Amino acid sequence: MNSERLRSAAAYAVVSAGALLTVAPLLLSAVTAVKTPGRFASGSPLALPRPATLDNFRTVLDYGFGRAVVVTALLTVFVTGGQLVTSVLAAYAFARTEFPGRDALFWVYLGTMMVPPMVTLIPLYLMFARLELLNTFWALVLPFVFGSPYAIFLLRQYFRAIPHELIGAARLDGANTLDIIVHVMVPMSRPVLATLTLITIVSQWNNFMWPLVASSGRSWQVLTVATANLQTRYDAQWTLVLAATTLAIAPLVVLFVVFQRQVLRSIAWTGVK
Repeated sequence: MNSERLRSAAAYAVVSAGALLTVAPLLLSAVTAVKTPGRFASGSPLALPRPATLDNFRTVLDYGFGRAVVVTALLTVFVTGGQLVTSVLAAYAFARTEFPGRDALFWVYLGTMMVPPMVTLIPLYLMFARLELLNTFWALVLPFVFGSPYAIFLLRQYFRAIPHELIGAARLDGANTLDIIVHVMVPMSRPVLATLTLITIVSQWNNFMWPLVASSGRSWQVLTVATANLQTRYDAQWTLVLAATTLAIAPLVVLFVVFQRQVLRSIAWTGVK
């Protein structure tokens, strides 16, 4: 009995240490963001802000960070919606539709996951330059909106596990393919769809390299690029940089707090799967 308690205590200690290491940088960023530059330079980085100030956030917003937040939010919503719709349709085709070369095409498409993004960066740039779409909203979203190999693979595996009898019963009731996808596949795939939604939101919110290449100026500047430019402009003014960082991560923290139950269910489902 005592050994079980010791193992439990050790497990909790390891988990608590990991949580502290994960949360500590976020707390340090938020604390530094409300310090004055003088207080930050003269005191310990771990010292509490006395007095606290919001001037750093005002400076960041005056720099144009508010527009970057709106652009990033629009980009994330558009890409997430497009990826979910197209991934569901493609996964159903690969899982439930018979056509010549289906499996070979699927594995070739899945093999694109092995291609580093840097390899396609220059060809993508040349394509969008020829189409005269650089520095537009479409340049930011089109390379990512039509599904992803990971999402299609995960959904395909889940769709293949759904009993054929359910699809057969739906067809007997007069349902067509779109009805089956909307009313059978999607409701039964909520855990995996929640997982993909969260993964896509985080990846697009933190996307940096392609927005940096595809846009110039502040018209379609995203948060990651705006933060990098801010750091370049206000070199070594860490209170401003961390204020921008805090603004950038705050929506993701709020998203996790609001949807933490769905997050945990998604993680549990993924682990079981």
